[in-house]
Amino acid sequence: MRPLAPINGISALTKLFSARKKQKIITNLLKAVLFDFDGTLAELNVDFIRMRRAVLDLMAEYCAPSDGIEKLYVLEMIEAARDILSERRPGKEGEFFSRAHRVIGDIETEAAREGSLLPGTGEMLRELRRRDIKTGVVTRNCRAAVLQLFPDIDSRCDAVITREGAPRVKPHPDHLLTALDFLKVEPACAAMVGDHPMDMTAGKDAGAYAIGVLTGHSEAAPLRRAGADLIIERAPDITRYL
Repeated sequence: MRPLAPINGISALTKLFSARKKQKIITNLLKAVLFDFDGTLAELNVDFIRMRRAVLDLMAEYCAPSDGIEKLYVLEMIEAARDILSERRPGKEGEFFSRAHRVIGDIETEAAREGSLLPGTGEMLRELRRRDIKTGVVTRNCRAAVLQLFPDIDSRCDAVITREGAPRVKPHPDHLLTALDFLKVEPACAAMVGDHPMDMTAGKDAGAYAIGVLTGHSEAAPLRRAGADLIIERAPDITRYL
């Protein structure tokens, strides 16, 4: 068999051993695993183009300029427009904020009716609980949409923090820290599992491990660039590393 070629003075075999050792260290420390929802635990095909259009239309109704805002994520678009309205049309910002969240919540809930849990999700949650590893879901989705698709999620997970339950949502680490505070687990003993680079960023910024999955819209490369410590095909594969 051909030996593995050296890479920058270190053999590929040594790098492989180091990676496996790191994975072992990560999983031996875990007391909690936090999961993203859409694309990680569930297939929830939200029409984000329609959602963005609806928010932009609502902004136009309130005469809120879209310049510099339209490229933000939808939740951040809503917050930016609210801040503008608080200056330009005081008293209207709260009304706009509530209406905008109703609009996007309706779109999310509609998508949830057609969505489904990804294969192996239920078995994985049961297995983690059997191993005394706490589980949580940290999602930018609204709670109504999550419950529409996964009605018994509160009994299957130890913490469920939707956008309504956090002061600031992913990619801000406060979203994860809210869940970990509820679980009473230090970030260094937790992992964030998600399909989007923002999940990796939030995990690292919170001080937790970041594990990327390939069941959503992101490939391995952007997940690695965002700081993933480990990349697996799908969330249930995490039990193989424990």
